[in-house]
Amino acid sequence: MQDAWTRHLAERADAYRHRGLWRQRRTLDPALIDFAGNDYLGLARDPRLAEAQAEGARRFGAGARASHLVSGHLPAHQALEARLAELTGRPRALLFSTGYMANLGSLQALCDDRTAVFQDRLNHASLLDGAVLAKARSRRFHHRDLGDLERLLRRSSRETRKLVVSDGVFSMDGDLADVAGLATTSARHGAWLMIDDAHGLGVLGARGDGSVGRVHGMDQVPILVGTLGKALGSAGAFVAGSQALIEHLIQFARPYIYTTAQPPGVAAATLKALELLETEPERRTHLAALIARFRTEAAMLGLPLADSPTSIQPLMLGDSQATLRWAERLRERGLLVGAIREPTVPRGQARLRITLSAAHGEGDLDALLQALADLQVEDSRHREAVTP
Repeated sequence: MQDAWTRHLAERADAYRHRGLWRQRRTLDPALIDFAGNDYLGLARDPRLAEAQAEGARRFGAGARASHLVSGHLPAHQALEARLAELTGRPRALLFSTGYMANLGSLQALCDDRTAVFQDRLNHASLLDGAVLAKARSRRFHHRDLGDLERLLRRSSRETRKLVVSDGVFSMDGDLADVAGLATTSARHGAWLMIDDAHGLGVLGARGDGSVGRVHGMDQVPILVGTLGKALGSAGAFVAGSQALIEHLIQFARPYIYTTAQPPGVAAATLKALELLETEPERRTHLAALIARFRTEAAMLGLPLADSPTSIQPLMLGDSQATLRWAERLRERGLLVGAIREPTVPRGQARLRITLSAAHGEGDLDALLQALADLQVEDSRHREAVTP
C-alpha cells in the first residue's frame, strides 16, 4: 500500500507525462551541434579559459574552502569584482555563486513586507522567487508595458520604498527591456530600478557591457545583475552598484553570507574571458551576422519566429507535443535545440528556443535552416494525416 507521499509523487509525475511536460536530463553528446545552450560567444570550450582555470586552481586550490566573509575571499575573487565593476561602470561589484542566488540575495536583502516590488510578467523565475522570499508586496505589469507599470506605481502611493525589476534580455523570448523607459518611469515615482542582464552581458553594448552597461548609469539603474556562465563561458554571477548597495548586500544577503565562495579557478577563467571580450570583438560581430542571416532566411521559409534581435530565437509552435516532436527530429539530425513548454512559458506558447553562438559556423547554420525547412514540410503532412 502506497503512503501519501509516494502516491502524491506518482500522481504529479503521471499528470506531467500525460500533458507532454515531463523534463528529462540527457548527457550531452559532443557530436551534436548545440543550439540550446547560452554560450553566446563560444568561450565555454576555449582552451585559454581552461588553462586559466587550471592555473587558478594550482595557485589557490580547487575550492575556496569557506564563504567570502570567513576565509574564502581570495585574490582572484577580488580582481574579478574590480574588473566587473569597471566593465559595467559602477563603483563596486559583488560575486555570487549563481545568478539565481544573486537575484534571491538582492531582493531578500533589500525588500520586506513594507516594500512594493513591480515586476515584468515575463521576468526570470529567480526574480519572482526573490520577491516571495523577501515577503515583499509584489505586483506584475504587462510585458514591456510602461503604461501598465505607470498605472501600478501611481496606485502604490502608500509604500515608501518601491523597486521596479526587469530582465534586460528576456530569456525565453529574446526581446529587450526598454531600460531607458523603465528608468524614467521609476524615477518619476521615486522607485529604484533593478535589471537582470544575464543574457545581455558580453553580447550587447559597444564593449560587451550589456543592455545596461555604461549607457544607463548608476543613477538610472542602481542595481545591475549579470551572470558569468552564459556569454562569458564560466560560472557564477555578480551584482554591480554603489558602495552603499554592495556593503548592504555583504551584510544582509543570506545567499551570499552563508555560501562557500566560488572556486578560485572559476574566477580566474572569468578574468580570462573578460580579457578576450575586450581583445576579440570579432566574436560579437560574427554573432550579429549569424543572427541577421538566420532571421532573414527563417522569414523566407515562413517559420513562426518571435520578434527577437538577440541570440535567443524562439520558434513559436504553440503545441507541447509538436515542440517535443520537432526537438527530437532535430536531435536525430545532430542538432540540439531546447523544447520549452509550460510552466516555463504560458500554456499555448510552447516553442523551440534556438540559441546562436559565435562558435557556430555558416555550415552549422545551413544545417539548422535545412532541417527546419524539412520539418515544416513534415509537420504539414503530419497535420493532414491526423485531420479527419
